[in-house]
Amino acid sequence: MSAAETLAAVILAGGRGSRMGGADKGLVEFRGRPLVEWVIDALAPQVDELVISANRNLERYAAYGHRVVADTLPDYPGPLAGVLAALDTVDARWLLVAPCDTPHLPADLALRLLGAACVEDVPLAVAADDSRLHHSCFLVRTDQRDGLAAFLATGERAVHKWQAGLASTVVRFDAACFANVNRPQDLQAG
Repeated sequence: MSAAETLAAVILAGGRGSRMGGADKGLVEFRGRPLVEWVIDALAPQVDELVISANRNLERYAAYGHRVVADTLPDYPGPLAGVLAALDTVDARWLLVAPCDTPHLPADLALRLLGAACVEDVPLAVAADDSRLHHSCFLVRTDQRDGLAAFLATGERAVHKWQAGLASTVVRFDAACFANVNRPQDLQAG
């Protein structure tokens, strides 16, 4: 990896929170702190720049001291809209993506994904554990922006379908790193 491999991250907090009763999931308290704080603490030391993708409570997210970007596409079209908004905003060669509901992300997430992408010379590295891919935790080269915009323009929204169209590599981590808080009952379990 060279010094030219600059790295930004986006925390995806722009969803409707439907499985969380409509709550803004990033601001839901988990062990005494909003979920987004856990993810900021995990990712900020790993990257040159961090942005938060949000469509509600923009001022509350901005109070964390990072740029907040809203979807440029209407009607909450899903996590890829947040990725596109981040790609339009950041000034880095790579973008690390993680959802706001994963409070246990590994401290070496960026380093390991970037290392694998560089070794394999591919534009995408996806996190996984021994039993599944974690499509919402990935690293993508920012030159993939136009392809993502074209994919979204077709009406497609599925992260895994977009990723399937890119040369990629998979990096394995401990499954506990990606335990997410999707529903109210997960707040006690995590």
